[in-house]
Amino acid sequence: MLKPAVFLDRDGVLNQEVGYIHHLEDLILLPGVAQAVKRLNDRQLFCCLVSNQSGAARGYYSLDHIEALHQRLQQLLMQEGCARLDHIYYCASLSAPEGGTNPDLTYYSTWRKPNTGMLVAAAWEHDLDLSRSFVVGDKATDIDMAHNAGCRSILVTTGYGSRVLEGKYQHQIKPDYVVANLTEAVDRILDHFDTD
Repeated sequence: MLKPAVFLDRDGVLNQEVGYIHHLEDLILLPGVAQAVKRLNDRQLFCCLVSNQSGAARGYYSLDHIEALHQRLQQLLMQEGCARLDHIYYCASLSAPEGGTNPDLTYYSTWRKPNTGMLVAAAWEHDLDLSRSFVVGDKATDIDMAHNAGCRSILVTTGYGSRVLEGKYQHQIKPDYVVANLTEAVDRILDHFDTD
């Protein structure tokens, strides 16, 4: 039977938004994030990272650096809350018009948000029901991806979320929910499944 999932953006949702992270130690979890992810783990909800990571395509650092950042992310979740992400998906490519310069990674991809490639891959690989799933993000592209895939959308006002709501970043959107942070997002998600 297909199961629901919770798809989480990375920067500004799980960890502090500091732009492109060149040093591993600059990846720092936002307050309460590990405990929020642990609550999803305890409810056996599939919890998955879906993130645009164009730093390597822009020539800022290597793919190995992105992998090392995600390793640190998993370590911090475990250390701070005995929590884990069940899978990590990210799009490292970027088209030339958008700023891609690394020839190995400069191309258009259906994985890059707001496209749904990461969600579709996750659904195929892990037997997920996208229509019963949630996407939590801080950008308009996260919310657009959720709507494009038929998922429910939650905008957190951490990261770029407040600027998105004010119309000062990306474009206007209509998320299903707007909350302060991942803790409140998880409250909404668990309330939904309690009454489903």
